[in-house]
Amino acid sequence: MTGNLWIDILLCLCVLFIAASIFLVKNTFSAIVLFISLGLVVTFCWIRLNAIDVAIAEAAIGSGLTGAMLVAAWRKLSSDNSKNQHRKDKEKSE
Repeated sequence: MTGNLWIDILLCLCVLFIAASIFLVKNTFSAIVLFISLGLVVTFCWIRLNAIDVAIAEAAIGSGLTGAMLVAAWRKLSSDNSKNQHRKDKEKSE
């Protein structure tokens, strides 16, 4: 087998492993990081297929923009949960 085939097999296995890991992790932030990583690996797959324009779009939208929005949503939800928990603790102590 040639070296190029091994690279393609490795990329395919990485995509499958990361995609499966996203569903198996319990931590939301870890799932977001894995999602961003998946987008980057898929970008490399598009580069291997000589679809540079699709690779650029995947990197910009799939990993960059979507990842940033997911992290922002996670941060917002985390701060809302901590405020609610603080409010509940305060009500219990009164």
